[in-house]
This record gives sequence, C-alpha cells and structure tokens, in this order.
Amino acid sequence: MHATTTSTAHKPRDFTRTPLNVYWEMTLACGLACRHCRAEAMPDPAPGELTVQEGMEFLKQITEFGDPLPQLILTGGDPLLREGLFELIDEARRLGIGVSITPAATPVLTRQMMERLKEHGVEAVGLSLDGSTAARHDAIRGVSGTYDRTLQALRWAGEMDLPVQINTLVSGNTAEDLPAVYELLKGYKIARWSLFFLISVGRGKVLEPLAGEKAEELMEWVYETAKTAPFVVATTEAPSYRRVAIQRMRAEGMTGEEIKRSNSARGFGIRDGNGIVFVSSTGEICPAGFLPLGAGNVRTSRLAEVYRHSQLFQMLHEPGMFGGRCGACEYHALCGGSRARAYEATGDPLASDPLCLYEPRSVVDSGR
Repeated sequence: MHATTTSTAHKPRDFTRTPLNVYWEMTLACGLACRHCRAEAMPDPAPGELTVQEGMEFLKQITEFGDPLPQLILTGGDPLLREGLFELIDEARRLGIGVSITPAATPVLTRQMMERLKEHGVEAVGLSLDGSTAARHDAIRGVSGTYDRTLQALRWAGEMDLPVQINTLVSGNTAEDLPAVYELLKGYKIARWSLFFLISVGRGKVLEPLAGEKAEELMEWVYETAKTAPFVVATTEAPSYRRVAIQRMRAEGMTGEEIKRSNSARGFGIRDGNGIVFVSSTGEICPAGFLPLGAGNVRTSRLAEVYRHSQLFQMLHEPGMFGGRCGACEYHALCGGSRARAYEATGDPLASDPLCLYEPRSVVDSGR
C-alpha cells in the first residue's frame, strides 16, 4: 500500500534534516492480494517483524528529528492486523507525533474500527480506489467485494469528519478509467486524491507501466482537473508532474510568488529519501517503500542519524549528484525524478527517471 498525508499546512523544514513523512510498514499481513503490491503481502505476519516494545522504541526515535516532527504513516500489508496497533498509536500521540493510517478494505475495516481509530487520535485515513466499477477495482485488488467496502468506508469517514486520501493506481491497465474515477469521487467527501504511477516491483511486475508520452498527457489532464476539483489532486512516484505544473503556470502568466503559493508547490523538493523515509516491518531504514535499499535498521541504528548522515540518504538529498537528464535538468531541485523508478529500471537510484521524457535546457543547448 501507498500512504496518505494530512491536508493541513506544515511548517517549513529542511528536508535534508527532517522528513515530512515517516512510513512504517507495521506488518506484511493482509487479507487482499493486490496485483501491484510492493510488499507482496501475505495472510499472516512475517517472521522478524518488530515487536510491540521495539515499535515503542522506534517511535521515540522519531522525536529525535526535533520540531517540526514528521507525520507518521502506518502502512503494510494491513496495519489493522498489527498486534498492539492502538497501544502504538497511543504512544505516538503521547510523543506528539501526528498519525495517519492506510487500512486495507477487508471485513476488518468496520465503522466501529474507524470510530476507534479517530478516538485514538488518528488524523487521516488513506483508502485505495483503482477503478470506477467493482469489476475494475476488484480485478486489481484480487478479492471481490473490496470496491463496495472501500466506498462504504469512504461514506463512514465523511459522516465522522475523518479526513481521507484516496490513492489510485496509474498504469497502462487503469489510465483510461481515471476520468470516471474522478467523477465518482466528486460525490464523496475527500481531502486529497493521489495518483500513484506504477513502480514495477513486487507483484507490480505483472502490470503494464504507463509509457512516457501517455504519462505526460495524463499529467496535463491532472493539472487541468486540479484547477476545479473539490479536493487536492496530486501524484505519487511522478515528481515530473511538478515540472509540468510549473510550465503550465508560467505559460498562464503566474508569478514566481503565485507559483510558490500553489498546491503543487507543497511537494517541491520532496522525493524518495528527501522528505520521505520508510521503515520496513523488520526495521530496515529505506528511502521509500518502492526503493528497498537499506541504510540501517532501527534495532541497531538511530533513524535521524541514518536519514541525515548515511551515504545513501546524503546522495539522495543532493540532486546535483543525479546522473543523466535528471542531474542536468533545471528542475532537479524541485523535482529530482522518481528515485525508485530509476532504481527499478537501472539498478542505480541516482540514474534518470525513465518516465520523464523532458530534455533539459543544458542538454538541448549542448547538442547532446
């Protein structure tokens, strides 16, 4: 599962020092069999997952980032199947850490469960909707009934004023259905719609990624749609959307200050390992869930120390170290490309993002 962020404004921070979001893969256990699952989740918890006590110690490590603290995103698998879930949520809240969660749409996700999450201080919920019909969505999720359960959970969240982010897969298999998904979502109370551009890892290798030309066309549609959408529309693992948005805003005559105040600007500079850090079910510290390169483990390392000073994270903090077109691009500080997709395609997390076809000015001017 991918995850959610709250829609509330955050204090400015240096992403080389403090991430915006810490994702914790609480467990690999999950009742679904999603065709694009990064974690290749399973029915039962995997061996070696952090114990409740180890989870408590990990939460204390998050406070070492200082003010402003990152948001904690509980993911999986299905975090609702995690032993000690509410005990861990309570500890995070006691420490002053904001908590969001991305539960799976299974029979475990009842109204009572959602009410309990809110009572324990969960600030937002992330739900996945990958099709405009039950046939389309359930084909991706691998279990019939998930479409209906997702929409029911969405209604419950609206009734209890629990902010929701909807995550939708973008692939060659789903792209044509996205306008219909958007029309469906307009009938519900949601804070944010995040379009996740497929990274072909885990089970996702069986799906068809969107080609670069089609991705560019879709990003143009996203930009136009976001202008009038009743909720924030954003992308995940497609930071080149920021370049598309900037180009469009400049063409429309917006000033630099107006661009900085736009919704798109909230994601400027955030990418895998820079503004984002992921902790696996066994404690491995990685730049992102889709970039499974370990730089330490919370059992033996300190999260803030690894994020700030490990060689891997320091390279990801500095876009000037990126190779190919991403390194030469005039947008590299604001975008930087998907480091996860670069790694999946080449084995090098610093390589160019193959989804983006933009030719940087420096490359065009040099005739390379």
